[in-house]
Amino acid sequence: MKTVLVFKTSISKKSHIKTIRPFLNNLISKNGYWNFDLEDCDNILRIETQTIKSDSVCNILNNQGFLCEEIY
Repeated sequence: MKTVLVFKTSISKKSHIKTIRPFLNNLISKNGYWNFDLEDCDNILRIETQTIKSDSVCNILNNQGFLCEEIY
């Protein structure tokens, strides 16, 4: 069963997404899907996954210099 994780981020430009794309693709692999909603005021990242933990996602974004906070 897939789970949807939702995050508030500081990613506000397509160039930011390009920077972290390889990291997210590597984390998600072929068993999931991710996308950003840059039109939302919280620059939402949504991830559909079966295995990924929210801490892993936040760590990746934080290590690349972006803020990331899970929304419950």
